[in-house]
Amino acid sequence: MGLKVYNTLHGRKEKFVPLNEGKVKMYVCGPTVYDTSHIGHARSVVVFDTIFRWLENLHYEVRYVRNFTDVDDKIIKKSNETGVDCKTITEKYIDEFHDEMDALNVLRPSVEPKATEHIRHIIDFIQMLIDKGKAYHVKGGDVYFSLDSFKDYGKLSGRNPDDMRAGARIAVDEKKKNPLDFTLWKPAKPGEPSWESPWGKGRPGWHIECSAMSYEYLGESFDIHGGGKDLIFPHHENEIAQSEAVFGRQFVKYWIHNGFVDINNEKMSKSLGNFTMIKEVLENYSPEVIRMFLLSKHYRSPIDYSEDSMKEISMGLDRIYAFIERLENAGAKIDGSKKGELWGDFSHAMNDDFNSAKALASVFEAVKKGNRLLDDANGLKDGDTQQILNLFYNDIKAVSNILGVFLLDPQFYFKAKKDKGMADKAIDPAEIQDLIRQRADARKNKDFSRADEIRDHLQNLNIVLEDGPEGTTWRFE
Repeated sequence: MGLKVYNTLHGRKEKFVPLNEGKVKMYVCGPTVYDTSHIGHARSVVVFDTIFRWLENLHYEVRYVRNFTDVDDKIIKKSNETGVDCKTITEKYIDEFHDEMDALNVLRPSVEPKATEHIRHIIDFIQMLIDKGKAYHVKGGDVYFSLDSFKDYGKLSGRNPDDMRAGARIAVDEKKKNPLDFTLWKPAKPGEPSWESPWGKGRPGWHIECSAMSYEYLGESFDIHGGGKDLIFPHHENEIAQSEAVFGRQFVKYWIHNGFVDINNEKMSKSLGNFTMIKEVLENYSPEVIRMFLLSKHYRSPIDYSEDSMKEISMGLDRIYAFIERLENAGAKIDGSKKGELWGDFSHAMNDDFNSAKALASVFEAVKKGNRLLDDANGLKDGDTQQILNLFYNDIKAVSNILGVFLLDPQFYFKAKKDKGMADKAIDPAEIQDLIRQRADARKNKDFSRADEIRDHLQNLNIVLEDGPEGTTWRFE
């Protein structure tokens, strides 16, 4: 099965055929850097990072561009409120974003352009629109895109311009020829960042920056444009209008949009006070748990963030690491380029519109089968059994490189989790070992009530005991 991608433009899955054989050009809208990034930003970045990894695994040469919007009304508002200049604000949040995405094992894109470093390209793009009669300059310095000049407006979002015009307030801006015309260039206001242009000092509108920067790095047309569902309208719709109006050809072949993150079954919003910042989540959960959570649902579906969902993901990650540790203890090794059943199931899921949820399900199914095999292996003297275990090990390592999780040494993973659990709960490991000794004595003396009491007490501390031939070990759940 070849790769199939759900294309928002047509509302269906389509066979993926890039514009140029063996090469993929992809642009994803990045953050507006005026504040700390939230878990919704992280979902989009992790989703497209995983798509990037899978495309490279399919041996495509991928040029991946993700921008920073570093001139915007929100940035200016923050500057006015804090007295800190816009550049200092944006650089602070770009650095913070990089630190957080590095923690989530996100690969850096091929290019990360900033809007302020491409003002010349933006001005040139606007001038091309004016020259083609697709945009107009009005007295005062504003430049607007002429919606009436682009007959296909609304084809991505499914919105009808006539319906939108009927609902618009005609007097919103008397300078516009059509109330739906949108801003390409804004005249300078006192104290705001601004640049010289043929229309006077000013700054770009939001939508034009992505058209100009994608053209600069990917050309007139490219394969994939991505972002959150909230960007479909008006941002991506306006990008299509700008770019196709200038070049007279299809702007993007495949449009991919990820779903939202809800918080405890409610939409994340500042009014509800449930905006959950990435840095806060990183304080409570390991980066791998967060990344695996963000991939645990299909990227187009909403995903609900809660303590229960994160606990479930954490327990699942423990199961995977415990299996990897068992494989390594059984002598499993990377066995050349051979792949097994897990890789086949995983690949099938990823080729079905990057279905990471189904891909993760194939991992857990393999863990179940592998553990059963290890339980029945009786010392692993059989060569066929060892070969099968090697295939499990090959596959799970290959999968980890695509999903960007369970990449750590299992012993390091469990030690880090144990250390954090002890620090969070102020637990003395000597006390745990003493309770384990007391439980062993109780079992030896057939005082099973006392032994169960100790196990239940530790369970309440999220400490799981594991009895084995060499004694009892413990870990945090």
